[in-house]
Amino acid sequence: MNDLFSLAGRTALVTGGSRGIGLAIATELLRAGARVIICARRADELRAAVVTLAEHGPCDGIVADLSSIAGAQALIAAVAERTDRLDVLVNNAGATWGAPIDDLPESGWDKVMDLNVKAVHYLTAAALPLLRAAASAESPARVVNIGSIDGLAVPQAETYVYSASKAAVHQLTRQQAARLAREHILVNAIAPGIFESKMSAPILQTDEFAAIAMAMIPQRRVGRPEEIGGTVVYLASRAGGYTTGAVLVVDGGTAGAGSGL
Repeated sequence: MNDLFSLAGRTALVTGGSRGIGLAIATELLRAGARVIICARRADELRAAVVTLAEHGPCDGIVADLSSIAGAQALIAAVAERTDRLDVLVNNAGATWGAPIDDLPESGWDKVMDLNVKAVHYLTAAALPLLRAAASAESPARVVNIGSIDGLAVPQAETYVYSASKAAVHQLTRQQAARLAREHILVNAIAPGIFESKMSAPILQTDEFAAIAMAMIPQRRVGRPEEIGGTVVYLASRAGGYTTGAVLVVDGGTAGAGSGL
Protein backbone atom coordinates (compact mmCIF):
# COMPACT_ATOMS: atom_id res chain seq x y z
CA MET A 1 0.00 0.00 0.00
CA ASN A 2 2.81 2.43 0.78
CA ASP A 3 4.32 1.83 -2.64
CA LEU A 4 0.94 2.16 -4.35
CA PHE A 5 0.47 5.69 -3.03
CA SER A 6 4.13 6.71 -2.86
CA LEU A 7 5.25 9.88 -4.62
CA ALA A 8 8.94 9.44 -3.82
CA GLY A 9 11.16 11.02 -6.45
CA ARG A 10 8.36 13.13 -7.94
CA THR A 11 8.09 16.92 -8.10
CA ALA A 12 4.78 18.73 -7.68
CA LEU A 13 3.68 22.34 -8.13
CA VAL A 14 0.68 23.55 -6.10
CA THR A 15 -0.73 26.98 -6.90
CA GLY A 16 -2.28 28.91 -4.05
CA GLY A 17 -0.39 26.59 -1.72
CA SER A 18 0.16 28.94 1.22
CA ARG A 19 -3.19 28.39 2.97
CA GLY A 20 -6.49 26.52 3.03
CA ILE A 21 -7.00 23.67 0.60
CA GLY A 22 -3.72 24.38 -1.19
CA LEU A 23 -1.73 24.08 2.02
CA ALA A 24 -3.51 20.83 2.87
CA ILE A 25 -2.72 19.42 -0.57
CA ALA A 26 0.94 20.43 -0.36
CA THR A 27 1.20 18.83 3.08
CA GLU A 28 -0.09 15.44 1.95
CA LEU A 29 2.03 15.46 -1.21
CA LEU A 30 5.10 15.98 0.97
CA ARG A 31 4.03 13.24 3.35
CA ALA A 32 3.71 10.90 0.37
CA GLY A 33 7.33 11.61 -0.53
CA ALA A 34 7.13 14.29 -3.23
CA ARG A 35 9.23 17.41 -3.55
CA VAL A 36 6.77 20.31 -3.55
CA ILE A 37 6.88 23.82 -4.96
CA ILE A 38 4.10 26.17 -3.93
CA CYS A 39 3.19 29.62 -5.19
CA ALA A 40 1.18 32.48 -3.73
CA ARG A 41 0.78 36.20 -4.33
CA ARG A 42 1.80 37.37 -0.84
CA ALA A 43 5.46 36.87 0.02
CA ASP A 44 4.90 36.88 3.79
CA GLU A 45 2.26 34.15 3.67
CA LEU A 46 4.41 32.17 1.26
CA ARG A 47 7.46 32.28 3.52
CA ALA A 48 5.45 31.17 6.53
CA ALA A 49 3.89 28.29 4.61
CA VAL A 50 7.26 27.06 3.31
CA VAL A 51 8.61 26.96 6.86
CA THR A 52 5.60 24.91 7.99
CA LEU A 53 5.69 22.58 5.01
CA ALA A 54 9.45 22.00 5.24
CA GLU A 55 8.78 19.97 8.39
CA HIS A 56 7.32 17.28 6.12
CA GLY A 57 9.82 17.30 3.25
CA PRO A 58 11.62 19.41 0.63
CA CYS A 59 9.55 22.49 -0.19
CA ASP A 60 10.21 25.69 -2.11
CA GLY A 61 8.06 28.77 -2.69
CA ILE A 62 7.65 31.20 -5.58
CA VAL A 63 5.76 34.49 -5.48
CA ALA A 64 3.40 34.59 -8.46
CA ASP A 65 0.28 36.35 -9.74
CA LEU A 66 -1.63 34.02 -12.03
CA SER A 67 -4.35 36.47 -13.05
CA SER A 68 -2.57 37.09 -16.37
CA ILE A 69 -0.98 34.89 -19.02
CA ALA A 70 2.34 36.63 -18.40
CA GLY A 71 2.11 35.75 -14.72
CA ALA A 72 1.44 32.09 -15.48
CA GLN A 73 4.34 31.92 -17.89
CA ALA A 74 6.65 33.67 -15.40
CA LEU A 75 5.78 31.08 -12.75
CA ILE A 76 6.66 28.16 -15.03
CA ALA A 77 9.91 29.89 -16.02
CA ALA A 78 10.79 30.12 -12.33
CA VAL A 79 9.85 26.46 -11.79
CA ALA A 80 12.06 25.48 -14.76
CA GLU A 81 15.00 27.11 -12.99
CA ARG A 82 14.50 24.67 -10.13
CA THR A 83 13.65 21.43 -11.97
CA ASP A 84 13.76 20.00 -15.48
CA ARG A 85 10.57 17.98 -15.03
CA LEU A 86 7.20 18.33 -13.34
CA ASP A 87 5.35 15.16 -12.35
CA VAL A 88 2.30 16.81 -10.78
CA LEU A 89 0.60 20.18 -11.37
CA VAL A 90 -2.21 21.16 -9.01
CA ASN A 91 -4.21 24.16 -10.26
CA ASN A 92 -5.68 25.26 -6.95
CA ALA A 93 -5.44 29.08 -6.85
CA GLY A 94 -8.85 30.67 -7.08
CA ALA A 95 -11.12 33.56 -6.16
CA THR A 96 -14.81 34.12 -5.49
CA TRP A 97 -17.24 37.04 -5.73
CA GLY A 98 -20.72 37.40 -4.33
CA ALA A 99 -23.20 40.00 -5.56
CA PRO A 100 -26.88 40.28 -6.49
CA ILE A 101 -27.69 39.28 -10.07
CA ASP A 102 -28.20 42.91 -11.13
CA ASP A 103 -25.22 44.30 -9.24
CA LEU A 104 -22.28 42.13 -10.29
CA PRO A 105 -19.47 44.43 -11.50
CA GLU A 106 -17.53 43.56 -14.59
CA SER A 107 -14.33 43.78 -12.55
CA GLY A 108 -15.59 41.00 -10.27
CA TRP A 109 -16.54 38.83 -13.21
CA ASP A 110 -13.14 39.32 -14.84
CA LYS A 111 -11.17 38.74 -11.62
CA VAL A 112 -12.82 35.39 -10.94
CA MET A 113 -12.77 34.13 -14.52
CA ASP A 114 -9.16 35.19 -15.04
CA LEU A 115 -7.89 33.28 -12.01
CA ASN A 116 -10.31 30.36 -11.89
CA VAL A 117 -10.47 29.47 -15.59
CA LYS A 118 -7.98 31.35 -17.76
CA ALA A 119 -5.08 30.66 -15.40
CA VAL A 120 -5.89 26.93 -15.33
CA HIS A 121 -5.63 26.70 -19.10
CA TYR A 122 -2.60 28.89 -19.66
CA LEU A 123 -0.60 27.59 -16.70
CA THR A 124 -1.17 24.02 -17.83
CA ALA A 125 -0.18 24.94 -21.38
CA ALA A 126 2.98 26.68 -20.16
CA ALA A 127 3.86 23.66 -18.00
CA LEU A 128 3.52 21.14 -20.83
CA PRO A 129 7.27 20.92 -21.62
CA LEU A 130 8.02 20.07 -17.98
CA LEU A 131 5.07 17.66 -17.77
CA ARG A 132 6.12 15.95 -21.00
CA ALA A 133 9.64 15.54 -19.64
CA ALA A 134 8.23 13.60 -16.68
CA ALA A 135 5.57 11.61 -18.53
CA SER A 136 5.80 8.00 -19.63
CA ALA A 137 3.38 5.17 -20.32
CA GLU A 138 4.44 3.48 -17.08
CA SER A 139 4.31 6.66 -14.99
CA PRO A 140 2.12 9.40 -16.51
CA ALA A 141 2.41 13.00 -15.42
CA ARG A 142 -0.65 14.39 -13.64
CA VAL A 143 -2.67 17.60 -13.65
CA VAL A 144 -5.27 18.12 -10.93
CA ASN A 145 -7.67 21.06 -11.30
CA ILE A 146 -9.60 22.20 -8.24
CA GLY A 147 -13.23 22.83 -9.12
CA SER A 148 -16.16 23.00 -6.69
CA ILE A 149 -19.51 21.44 -5.95
CA ASP A 150 -20.89 24.88 -6.81
CA GLY A 151 -20.01 23.95 -10.41
CA LEU A 152 -22.28 20.89 -10.08
CA ALA A 153 -25.26 22.11 -8.05
CA VAL A 154 -26.85 25.54 -7.72
CA PRO A 155 -25.36 27.36 -4.69
CA GLN A 156 -27.60 29.06 -2.17
CA ALA A 157 -25.60 32.29 -2.30
CA GLU A 158 -25.53 34.67 -5.27
CA THR A 159 -22.08 33.68 -6.51
CA TYR A 160 -22.89 33.60 -10.21
CA VAL A 161 -19.41 34.02 -11.60
CA TYR A 162 -17.81 31.62 -9.10
CA SER A 163 -20.19 28.75 -9.84
CA ALA A 164 -19.95 29.41 -13.59
CA SER A 165 -16.15 29.42 -13.39
CA LYS A 166 -16.04 26.10 -11.56
CA ALA A 167 -18.42 24.46 -14.03
CA ALA A 168 -16.02 25.69 -16.72
CA VAL A 169 -13.08 24.14 -14.86
CA HIS A 170 -14.83 20.75 -14.86
CA GLN A 171 -15.45 20.86 -18.61
CA LEU A 172 -11.97 22.23 -19.33
CA THR A 173 -10.58 19.29 -17.36
CA ARG A 174 -12.43 16.78 -19.53
CA GLN A 175 -11.21 18.35 -22.74
CA GLN A 176 -7.61 18.64 -21.51
CA ALA A 177 -7.75 14.99 -20.45
CA ALA A 178 -8.99 13.82 -23.83
CA ARG A 179 -6.20 15.68 -25.62
CA LEU A 180 -3.29 14.93 -23.31
CA ALA A 181 -3.87 11.24 -22.59
CA ARG A 182 -1.98 10.34 -25.79
CA GLU A 183 1.04 12.13 -24.30
CA HIS A 184 0.77 10.20 -21.02
CA ILE A 185 -0.50 13.22 -19.09
CA LEU A 186 -3.58 12.51 -16.97
CA VAL A 187 -5.91 15.40 -16.11
CA ASN A 188 -8.59 15.22 -13.42
CA ALA A 189 -10.60 17.64 -11.31
CA ILE A 190 -11.73 17.61 -7.71
CA ALA A 191 -15.00 19.27 -6.71
CA PRO A 192 -14.63 20.02 -2.99
CA GLY A 193 -17.43 20.89 -0.66
CA ILE A 194 -16.73 23.11 2.31
CA PHE A 195 -13.33 22.99 3.98
CA GLU A 196 -11.81 25.49 6.39
CA SER A 197 -10.20 28.24 4.33
CA LYS A 198 -10.20 32.00 3.85
CA MET A 199 -12.90 31.54 1.22
CA SER A 200 -15.22 29.63 3.58
CA ALA A 201 -14.51 31.80 6.64
CA PRO A 202 -17.54 34.11 6.13
CA ILE A 203 -19.75 31.02 6.36
CA LEU A 204 -18.04 29.07 9.13
CA GLN A 205 -17.37 32.07 11.39
CA THR A 206 -21.01 33.19 11.40
CA ASP A 207 -23.21 31.00 13.61
CA GLU A 208 -26.33 31.41 11.49
CA PHE A 209 -24.58 30.63 8.21
CA ALA A 210 -22.59 27.77 9.73
CA ALA A 211 -25.78 26.13 11.02
CA ILE A 212 -27.39 26.39 7.58
CA ALA A 213 -24.28 24.95 5.91
CA MET A 214 -24.05 22.01 8.32
CA ALA A 215 -27.72 21.20 7.75
CA MET A 216 -27.04 20.91 4.01
CA ILE A 217 -24.13 18.48 4.42
CA PRO A 218 -25.31 14.88 4.94
CA GLN A 219 -22.20 14.11 7.03
CA ARG A 220 -22.89 17.23 9.15
CA ARG A 221 -19.29 18.43 9.20
CA VAL A 222 -16.73 20.24 7.08
CA GLY A 223 -13.98 18.37 5.29
CA ARG A 224 -10.68 17.64 7.00
CA PRO A 225 -7.36 18.72 5.43
CA GLU A 226 -6.13 15.15 4.91
CA GLU A 227 -9.31 14.27 3.03
CA ILE A 228 -8.71 16.76 0.24
CA GLY A 229 -4.94 16.26 0.31
CA GLY A 230 -5.32 12.50 0.25
CA THR A 231 -7.57 12.68 -2.80
CA VAL A 232 -4.82 14.54 -4.68
CA VAL A 233 -2.27 11.94 -3.55
CA TYR A 234 -4.49 9.21 -5.00
CA LEU A 235 -4.76 10.98 -8.34
CA ALA A 236 -1.00 11.69 -8.41
CA SER A 237 0.09 8.19 -7.42
CA ARG A 238 0.28 4.82 -9.13
CA ALA A 239 -3.17 4.08 -7.66
CA GLY A 240 -4.68 6.76 -9.93
CA GLY A 241 -2.88 5.69 -13.08
CA TYR A 242 -6.05 4.68 -14.95
CA THR A 243 -8.14 7.70 -13.99
CA THR A 244 -8.36 10.69 -16.32
CA GLY A 245 -11.10 13.13 -17.27
CA ALA A 246 -12.85 12.55 -13.95
CA VAL A 247 -14.42 15.06 -11.56
CA LEU A 248 -14.11 13.58 -8.08
CA VAL A 249 -16.58 15.00 -5.57
CA VAL A 250 -15.26 15.40 -2.02
CA ASP A 251 -18.08 17.07 -0.13
CA GLY A 252 -19.65 14.86 2.53
CA GLY A 253 -22.56 14.07 0.21
CA THR A 254 -23.73 17.65 -0.36
CA ALA A 255 -23.92 17.73 -4.16
CA GLY A 256 -25.47 14.25 -4.24
CA ALA A 257 -28.24 15.60 -2.03
CA GLY A 258 -28.89 18.28 -4.66
CA SER A 259 -27.33 21.24 -2.90
CA GLY A 260 -24.57 23.72 -3.56
CA LEU A 261 -23.08 25.87 -0.84
